[in-house]
Amino acid sequence: MNKKILVSALALIMLVSLVGCGSKTKKVVVASKPMTEQYILAEMITALIEGNTDIKVEKKLGIGGGTSNIQPAMIKGEIDIYPEYTGTGWLFVLKKDLIRDPLKLYEEVKKEYKAKYDIKWLGLYGFNDTYALAIKKSVADKLNINTYSDLASKSDSLKFGAEPDFYEREDGYKGLQKEYNFKFKEKRELDIGLKYEAINSDNVDVINAFSTDALLKKYDMKVIVDDKNFFPSYFASTLIREETLKKYPELENVLNKLQGKINDKEMIQMNYLVESEKKDPKDVAVEFLKGKGLLK
Repeated sequence: MNKKILVSALALIMLVSLVGCGSKTKKVVVASKPMTEQYILAEMITALIEGNTDIKVEKKLGIGGGTSNIQPAMIKGEIDIYPEYTGTGWLFVLKKDLIRDPLKLYEEVKKEYKAKYDIKWLGLYGFNDTYALAIKKSVADKLNINTYSDLASKSDSLKFGAEPDFYEREDGYKGLQKEYNFKFKEKRELDIGLKYEAINSDNVDVINAFSTDALLKKYDMKVIVDDKNFFPSYFASTLIREETLKKYPELENVLNKLQGKINDKEMIQMNYLVESEKKDPKDVAVEFLKGKGLLK
């Protein structure tokens, strides 16, 4: 009798153990930096994972310090996935010399991260959130300005505005001046929060900006093409730990659905919807994915 009870008890323990193993939750941690664009991208990543797999996502969004705190957490395994930019990875994390060719930069940063950190860069989304010069569309159309070289040839009739430190940096106005030989009629120092108002009131004609700023849409601005690739490229991509990919190999195809799917104008529009129209980043992300046929 005791033997039968013992056998039954052991069988019950094994059954409970098996059930416990089978019900263990699959989970990844997705992070973002504390900026609108990053919130949207992290919500896209989350929606794709939860909409195409049985993996649950723990979100750690808006991490203070951005890359400087997320990168160490990735290495420690506290974070599995987050969106990053090629220029940031190459110049800030790896501290390498500038590579002007965007595709070469992507290939090199991908190779270095794999070797040094065991982190994989997935396919590029398509947009480049880099430093830029912007001009009112009406002025650009009137003067036929499309590139920085076009701008240089017309610069003696235009006023330029930027925050004070931009004029002092070699990777700012000083370097641009050497590369393109700008000769603006006037250069004005502006507070970073007043640049777009200065454009709107015609106090300046051209400003420095980021190429996916929401305010570019609000003030009907045109981002001019950096035809000599002076500014570093900051193409966005999903970063994922190789260990996470080994555990959940299906994530590579799922997350690569974003490859080539977001251009600069689309990213500007999404940033605008969140910042100016006060829409929720998650709603904007899901709506975009559905519009692209990436989510049901």
